[in-house]
Amino acid sequence: MDPGDRLGLPPSEWSGRAEVLIARGQTTPQAAKAIGVTEQTYYRWRREYGGMKVDQAKRLKALERENQRLRRAVSDLTLDKMILEEVGRGKFLSPARRRAAIDHVQGVLGVSERRACRVVRQHRSTQRKVPRGRDDEGALTADIVELASRYGRYGYRRITALLRRAGWRVNLKRVERIWRAEGLKVPQRQPKRGRLWLADGSCIRLRPDRSNHIWSYDFVADKTHGGGAIRMLTVIDEYTRECLALPVARQLRSDDVLATLADLFAERGPPEQIRSDNGPEFTANGVRNWLGCLGVRTAFIEPGSPWENGYNESFNGKLRDELLDREIFYSLAEARVLIEAWRVHYNTVRPHSALGYRPPAPEAIAPNWTRAPRLPSGSAALRLPSAVAQEAPML
Repeated sequence: MDPGDRLGLPPSEWSGRAEVLIARGQTTPQAAKAIGVTEQTYYRWRREYGGMKVDQAKRLKALERENQRLRRAVSDLTLDKMILEEVGRGKFLSPARRRAAIDHVQGVLGVSERRACRVVRQHRSTQRKVPRGRDDEGALTADIVELASRYGRYGYRRITALLRRAGWRVNLKRVERIWRAEGLKVPQRQPKRGRLWLADGSCIRLRPDRSNHIWSYDFVADKTHGGGAIRMLTVIDEYTRECLALPVARQLRSDDVLATLADLFAERGPPEQIRSDNGPEFTANGVRNWLGCLGVRTAFIEPGSPWENGYNESFNGKLRDELLDREIFYSLAEARVLIEAWRVHYNTVRPHSALGYRPPAPEAIAPNWTRAPRLPSGSAALRLPSAVAQEAPML
């Protein structure tokens, strides 16, 4: 700080007092000492403020201070911009990512931790805190990777259901965090589909309200490795989502439909209604007359409106996504074995989102699976029911 600033006088006035002393016969060093400054300071004052009036010197001094403030502001903004460009675009939603970004910025730009934390918006205590994982983090991660490798088309929600059934007490968010940290594939969300409504507000679709109320069936086609066609008849209970039958053959006609339904009716009893499209195998007089004799009403959807048979179409999509698009069938016998194994897996193991992530028919292999004891950590695939652990992997 200048002496003139300490005493409340501008440098031009001190410079003027020095000139008066020099005019009275004193030397320049003596005059500078009299006013309390060095000789170099006197010459600098005379160079900067020589010939200025008091108000002009004050204005120049204020402009210099403002200029210094603006330079510091521009320098700070430039440094902040460099920090943001170095860490990349987008938001850092987790403290771990912010922690890594701040360490990177400090290593590259050499800024202080305080400055980097302020720009990236990370609390300094969070930056300095060493993250401590849980003791079972490694075992849980290994189980998630094992299940994700085994069931490649399952998302973290179904994997969470399998982990809980295997004995883990785990939160859905924790599984999601590990899922993303391991770089596992998250299935894309399906677009929302609108419902069908009449002008009076009632719904066109008939909704099932109990087991054995409404069944639905449809055909799915595929090919073996040699190019031969195979056909599947999918029969499901719309209320329980259970796949009742899944016969596979080169060709399926109305007689095959009757044979499949006869076996199911003998085992489970006839449903009240059965839903299907208008295919010739379902609209054949023999099928309709036989169902009518048993008191089973037919519910045919509108032509060209597969969404009216939504339960069965959804099941067909899962069948194709999780099995048909991922397996090569070299023979009809191989296709029958693998498709039947997938049907059992779908009914007894695969968590269904519409059922609270429970399988449609778990009692088929494990009547008391919901009350299974808590088991120690290990491989989740080995802690699943024995019939499931021995089956072929559903990749």
